[in-house]
Amino acid sequence: MKLDSYWTDSAPAFVPATAELPAQVDVAIVGGGFTGLSAALAFAKRGARVAVLEAGSRVAAEASGRNGGHVNNGLAVDYAEVAAKVGVARARAWYHAYDAAVDTVERLVREEAIDCDFMRHGKLKLATRPQQLETLQRSAQRLIDDGVDTDVEILDAARVHGEVQSERFHGGLLYKRSGQMHMGRFAQGLAGAAERSGAQIRTGTTVQRIERLGSGHAHKLHTSQGTLKAQQVLLATGATRHGGYGSFGWLRRRIVPIGSFIVVTEPLGADRAQALLSARRTYTTVANIHHYFRLTTDHRLVFGGRARFAISSPQSDAASGEILRAGLAETFPQLGPVRLDYCWGGLVDMTQDRLPHAGERNGLYYAMGYSGHGTQMSVHMGERMAAVMAGDANANPWEGRKWPAIPGHFGPPWFLPAVGLYYTLKDRLA
Repeated sequence: MKLDSYWTDSAPAFVPATAELPAQVDVAIVGGGFTGLSAALAFAKRGARVAVLEAGSRVAAEASGRNGGHVNNGLAVDYAEVAAKVGVARARAWYHAYDAAVDTVERLVREEAIDCDFMRHGKLKLATRPQQLETLQRSAQRLIDDGVDTDVEILDAARVHGEVQSERFHGGLLYKRSGQMHMGRFAQGLAGAAERSGAQIRTGTTVQRIERLGSGHAHKLHTSQGTLKAQQVLLATGATRHGGYGSFGWLRRRIVPIGSFIVVTEPLGADRAQALLSARRTYTTVANIHHYFRLTTDHRLVFGGRARFAISSPQSDAASGEILRAGLAETFPQLGPVRLDYCWGGLVDMTQDRLPHAGERNGLYYAMGYSGHGTQMSVHMGERMAAVMAGDANANPWEGRKWPAIPGHFGPPWFLPAVGLYYTLKDRLA
């Protein structure tokens, strides 16, 4: 079993065309994940001199390449809860931003001819208890009544069992606009498209400090490979732990890095995989500590979840893999002692409200905090922030949101075990 991401291991690594750090650019992007690469492509197509600075040895190796492979629409939190807090109009706009985000991914795949197995088969949110199905039914009705998503559909237990070969589920809520793709191949294709359009991508370049030049948006970036000046800077770093807190302390006090863990089986064969999940959608269970799964085009089962409230490391990943093995056996006992070929963890950049945050502070632009629901929104926000930084303030769907610091969060998230216990008890009592 490899302690490595299936997506990055089964995709060709993107090799930047140049290793030199430019002295000056129009836009510097800190972070080579989906937000940074998408923004770089958009900026380069506008004719801007743009450089992506990625601390790691390859692009999209953190959250963008360590997720479950879902490209889902819908909010990460219940729409009705959001509407009660901010009003129907704003909640509807945010929900539709996720629809637009999936559309953005599909458009880029088509326009840039990215071979990444993109498909839109929908997402099925599964109830493991009867009362959860009742909650999903209320959610679906509210989405329809408010005119937010009239395509959603409730599937009863019989219909769910007809496409998910498991006895665990009492029904589900189908989001028909959701998709999926191979994250590693999408990253390679997106980076290649950005570079062909004129962007410079620099891996192995940790941004250590950002120095503001005057009172505008110009900054000098001090990196592990030297310095460069930029007229504008976009921070697209998420929950990364590269470098110290320094210039990123304000942001990191507002993001909690929570580990999410995934295992991938050996190839099951076409017939066995089709019998297991015949509609080949993305699937997620209703719980605070939930499972999510899907099939790959080579007929493997990708099965993940917040197995442990811990930071990813080789030891932590291996321990979480055993927990996921038990969850997999409980969900699909017919697979028996199936071999697990991959096991890995990654950091989810969780915000207090589980919604993204993007904007400008002290001359620096930022987009992050996707909270485990970000493959589509990160790609979308790269494009949106490029438009904002080019002068279109209305391009940011998350503009004007307050972002208070998380109480007690000044460094490593010491409180994660307590959070995990709280959510475990919540799930048991639900």
